[in-house]
Amino acid sequence: MIIIAKPFCKIKSFLKKSCWGPLDGKSRMLHNKKAERAAARFARRLKEGGCVLMEPSKVYFTDMRARPGTSLQQKLEKLMRRAGFETIDFKDKYAAIKIHFGEPGNLSFLRPNFAKTVADMVKAQGGKPFLTDCNTLYVGRRKNALDHMDAAYENGYSPFSTGCQIIIADGLKGTDEVAVPVRGGQYIKNALIGRAVMDADVFIALSHFKGHECTGFGGAVKNVGMGCGSRAGKMDMHSSGKPSVDKALCRSCGVCMKNCAHGAISFDENRKAGIDHAKCVGCGRCIGACNFDAVYAANDAANDELNCKMAEYAKAVVDGRPAFYINIVNQVSPYCDCHGENDAAIIPDVGMFASFDPVALDVACAEACNAMPVIPGSLLDENLSREGACDHHDHFTNTSPETNWKSCMEHGEKIGLGTQTYELILVK
Repeated sequence: MIIIAKPFCKIKSFLKKSCWGPLDGKSRMLHNKKAERAAARFARRLKEGGCVLMEPSKVYFTDMRARPGTSLQQKLEKLMRRAGFETIDFKDKYAAIKIHFGEPGNLSFLRPNFAKTVADMVKAQGGKPFLTDCNTLYVGRRKNALDHMDAAYENGYSPFSTGCQIIIADGLKGTDEVAVPVRGGQYIKNALIGRAVMDADVFIALSHFKGHECTGFGGAVKNVGMGCGSRAGKMDMHSSGKPSVDKALCRSCGVCMKNCAHGAISFDENRKAGIDHAKCVGCGRCIGACNFDAVYAANDAANDELNCKMAEYAKAVVDGRPAFYINIVNQVSPYCDCHGENDAAIIPDVGMFASFDPVALDVACAEACNAMPVIPGSLLDENLSREGACDHHDHFTNTSPETNWKSCMEHGEKIGLGTQTYELILVK
């Protein structure tokens, strides 16, 4: 009997014991009497609500090599077909394609050609696709629908380049939202989601997989959870933790103040930045804006709570309707595409991944990234080269040491968003 077991809490340590047989390429086989007793214990705990039994989710992968006669768009289409995209009923249905249009000035966001490939496949199956995102909390060009659409057009996204319309899901000022119950949620009772996202019949997440200063990396779960939250929803997720300033590292440049949309940062009498937590909403924009690592997340538990809330928001978005996820792992910059600039990639391009399971998809991408070499001269290389640097054996934690992306994946699995156990299938 093949049993893939994943714990909710205390059972995790048990999995580290030697009751698992060798890998057969797809699963682990329980063996001997000790393993049989383990299976019985798992069954008892399952009955008590302690764990879930699940098979590995299929994650499909193709590399970024474009050999003569084959474009990356064609490879993406083939990947989607192999992953089962055509099994979704799109006939006369609205399909939301959740994407990040990129902050103007940033050049690491996904090119609109990828979005067109997805939209064309939806239309070929009789669906009505539209590209969508929600407004942001912080300063920039995407905090209201008009500026947001201008930013999308500036970055090459338009009905002409993508073959479908753009709808900012939470409306003009980010207030057009729906309160969606979170089944099994621990932190969120009702997620505040952009209305247009919830009005769609089918949901597709097309995500640029890269680093992130608060969550470790941004992939499918973040694109869905944080990205589909209205402005109030984003504040709801961020509210558990607020950053602080290491005044010894502050250079008084004022960049953090310029990036704060809430007037929470000011200079003290020594021209050192300080954050007024009464005004701060915890969006973390200032962390990535500081070039000197002076702004940091003072509460690591708060980052974990942010990750958990994000997973719960993602579950609210996709529960009860068809959902499909694509991660493009190229130009893996250390920080989010929300910044008006992008630093050099920390690792080489990896490829394109697709799955019906966002948790398995993100874990597969993270593990693939961690198997890649570090690009010399990148922020990751710089961090590892510092005197006294601690190697966490994880490229994303080494890039942003206060982050722990695994807490998001673990919680996503716990609430039934997906599983961390996956089977990787190569598409040539």
